[in-house]
Amino acid sequence: MHLAILTQYYPPEIGAPQRRLSHLASQFVRAGHSVSVLTAMPNYPRGKIFPGYGGFWRREAEEGINLIRTPIYPAQSANFLPRLTNYFSFVISSACVGGILLPRPDCLLVESPPLFLGLSGYWLSRLKSARLVFNVSDLWPESAVRLGIVRRDGFAFRLSEWFEEFCYRKAWLVTGQSKTILESVAHRFPTVRLYHLSNGVDTSAFNLRVKSPADRAPLCKNGDFLAIYAGLHGLAQGLEQILDAAGLVGTESGFQFVLIGDGPEKAALVARARAQGLSNVCFLDPRSADEMPALLACADVLLVPLKGFIPGAVPSKLYEGMGSGRPVLLIASGEAASVVSETSAGLVVQPGDIPAIVDALRRLKAEPELGRIMGENGRKAALERFDRDLIAKEFIEYLEVEVAARM
Repeated sequence: MHLAILTQYYPPEIGAPQRRLSHLASQFVRAGHSVSVLTAMPNYPRGKIFPGYGGFWRREAEEGINLIRTPIYPAQSANFLPRLTNYFSFVISSACVGGILLPRPDCLLVESPPLFLGLSGYWLSRLKSARLVFNVSDLWPESAVRLGIVRRDGFAFRLSEWFEEFCYRKAWLVTGQSKTILESVAHRFPTVRLYHLSNGVDTSAFNLRVKSPADRAPLCKNGDFLAIYAGLHGLAQGLEQILDAAGLVGTESGFQFVLIGDGPEKAALVARARAQGLSNVCFLDPRSADEMPALLACADVLLVPLKGFIPGAVPSKLYEGMGSGRPVLLIASGEAASVVSETSAGLVVQPGDIPAIVDALRRLKAEPELGRIMGENGRKAALERFDRDLIAKEFIEYLEVEVAARM
C-alpha cells in the first residue's frame, strides 16, 4: 500500500501534528508500505522559512519516506488576513506541485486544520485516483468561533461550515483525534465513515528514566516546585492564566514557572510578565524533540491549559505529560478533563478559574506523594491506552483490510 500524507506541518518543525504525522509515516514504512509526504517549507511557529530551505519545490528522502516540500507564505501573526494568506499559499502550491511530483497513492491522508487544505486534498485525490482520508484534529470552524477568530453570524463562518461539509462528504474516510470530534461529525453527517485515530505519546521516549538533575538545575533553584508548560504560545492555550496564577503566588517562596516554546502570543506574554514583575516566570525558546522528554520529566507538575471550551480538543501535551509519569494540571473541560479524571493522572480546573489553579498548585506542592501517585497513574494509562506505536499499528491494520476489500 502507498500512503500519501498532505500536511502543512512536518519536521524539522516541532509541534504536535509534526510529531504525530512523522511517527505515523515511519510506522507505515516499518510495516512494509511506501509513504510520500507533501508538505510546506518549514516555517512554523516562528513565521520564517528555516535556513537551508526555499525555492519552488524540494525533494528529500528520510528513513524511507519520500518528502516533497512546496512554497508557503510564512506568517506568525494571529490576525485573520495573514493567517488566511498563509493557509491558501500552501493550498495552491501543494495542489500544483503535488499534481506533478506526488506518486499515485492508494490513500491520501489530509491533515486538518487548516480546513482549507481539504481543497488541495480533494483535487489531488481525484487527479491521482486515491482514497481521500480526512483527518480532523480540531473541529473547524466551531473552534474558530470559540476562540473569537470568526463570528457565527459572519460570512467566514458560513463559508467554512459549507467547506467543512464538503470535505466530510467527499472523503472516503474521516478520522478524528477525539471521540467528541467523531460524535459531532456522526451527528451532523450520519452517512460518513469514521475512524478514531487518537493522538498518543511515544512511551519509549517520554518516561521518568530520562530525568536528570543536570536538566532540572538550570530551570529552578534547588527545592523549588517546578511547573512547566511546553508547546505553542497561541490563542487557544490561554497562557495568560498561567501568568495570573504566577502573580498570585508571587509572594510565596518555592514556585517556578517555565514556559517553553514559541507562537503568535509569545511576545505579548513576555511583555505582560515583565509588566507584572513576575520574577518566578521564565520563558525559553523551543527545544528540539530529542530534548523534550528530559525536560518534561524534570517537572513537578506539567501544565496543560486551554483558553476555554473547545469541542473535541484533547491537547497532545496531555499524553506526553502522562507518558512522562508526571502529574498534570489540566486547565480545560470536555473530553480532555474526562481523560484526566478517569485515569486519575492529575488535577482538573475550569478555564479562567485562577484561584482554583493556584489552589491546585499549592496542593501538589504540599503533597508530593499525591503527585507521585498521579504520575504513576498517567504512565500506566499512557502505556495501555495512548501508546503511539499501538495506535499506528491498529490504524495500519484497518487500512490494509479496507483497501484490500475495495481493490
